[in-house]
Amino acid sequence: MFIEIQDIQKSFGQGTSRVDVLKGISFSLDRGEFCVLLGPSGSGKSTLLNIIGGIDRPDAGDIAIGGETMASMKEKQLTLYRRKHLGYIFQLYNLIPNLTVRENIEVGAYLSEHPLDVDDILNTLGLYEHRRKLPSQLSGGQQQRTAIGRAIIKNPDILLCDEPTGALDYKTSKEILKLIETVNQKYGNTVIMVTHNTAIRDMADHVIRLRDGVVRENTVNSVKKTAEELEW
Repeated sequence: MFIEIQDIQKSFGQGTSRVDVLKGISFSLDRGEFCVLLGPSGSGKSTLLNIIGGIDRPDAGDIAIGGETMASMKEKQLTLYRRKHLGYIFQLYNLIPNLTVRENIEVGAYLSEHPLDVDDILNTLGLYEHRRKLPSQLSGGQQQRTAIGRAIIKNPDILLCDEPTGALDYKTSKEILKLIETVNQKYGNTVIMVTHNTAIRDMADHVIRLRDGVVRENTVNSVKKTAEELEW
């Protein structure tokens, strides 16, 4: 297994205000899988994604990626881990406003020893003709495409997606899902996507459904739909 998540526990607050958000989460993923973390607000899925991403630390449990365990890492090691393994796509695009599309994507390349080709990514994401535009000149979908490009140019092992279509309309959401599907197939990244949209589960290899901080479902799809076939 490429990713092994073992008994992850996380709480916030103390005493009577303590809330147990993750109550012993365990599952594993193969390299190159498209995994959906599904669940309602408050189920713990974004907290889990932040722990996988090294943004937050668990109270107990451990995560191993390619045999490297996170629990024993110091802050510097954790920074190198994020740089080596991870790309992030968020609901908010977080683009640098005074840089062009091309320059925003190239920012991600500086974090990698083996970045992908920027022109190839611009073409894959349908952004080549917009490469000299600033974020303020782009639609929401084009900004999210740029954010995807910035995440994947560093050629990460794992692409973490936190509600990447949450701020987009139906048509644009499907276009972005198709792009993430293409990226997964073309570059072989392991994709972990947080969503509350149950339709997206049908395009995943692996579905982890959370509720109240525990895994309620851990299934592998034997037959998948393409992003274009999804309806909601």
